Parts: sequence; C-alpha cells; structure tokens
Amino acid sequence: MIGADTNFIIRILLDDEEQPKQVNAARKLASAAKKIYVPQVVQVEIVWVMKSAYKLDKSVIVKILEHLDNNPAFVLQDADIFQTALIQYIESNADFSDCIILAQTQKFGVTLHTFDKRLTKLLGATAIEI
Repeated sequence: MIGADTNFIIRILLDDEEQPKQVNAARKLASAAKKIYVPQVVQVEIVWVMKSAYKLDKSVIVKILEHLDNNPAFVLQDADIFQTALIQYIESNADFSDCIILAQTQKFGVTLHTFDKRLTKLLGATAIEI
C-alpha cells in the first residue's frame, strides 16, 4: 500500500488532457501498488479541486466519490466518516468539507455549532444566534 496526495488521486480519477504524462504515471504507480491510502484531508481537497479547477457538476463529483468509496483499491482514512459525509453531501446543499466536519462531530457525539445556514439544515448542526 502507498499513500497519495490530492494531485496523485486526481490524476488517477480524471483524464486531464493537459497532464497526460502525470495521468499515466499515477495510474501505473497505482496499478503496481494495488492499494492506495487516502487521508481524510485529501478526500476533502479532491472535491475542492474537482469543483474549482475542473468545474465539475455535483452529480459527477458524487459519482467519483462513490467510486472512491466502493473501489477496494482505495483505503479511506475514517471510511465511516467519509460515508456519512457523502450521504449528507448528496442529500443537501452543504459543501463536502462541511459534511466531513459534521460527520466527525457526530461520531464524537457532540452538536456542531455554525453560522453556515446550509449546514444547519442537516441533523446535528445548530445555528449560532446573533
């Protein structure tokens, strides 16, 4: 098993026409390694890169996240948190990063207090009153 940063995972998951050598190198290394450890911060950054740099729609991002979750080649840090966050992300307008934060607080057994109106629509998040 090897670890991966965001750029490495993005090159595995997306056909970046501007970086074909990196795509090929990443996929070759991943294939040889068989298992790729994906830290939780990388899970969050993947969504940010797909949204901001690649301008992918949420539906496409969700399919890629489901692929990460279902493909046994990817070993996700805190897979239970990832899965909870993915469900919340699918069912809401909240950002994936906020869903990860909420899932972490839920696992710890505490209520998340936030000013984020989209996040407060999810069970376990409470709006901070001004």
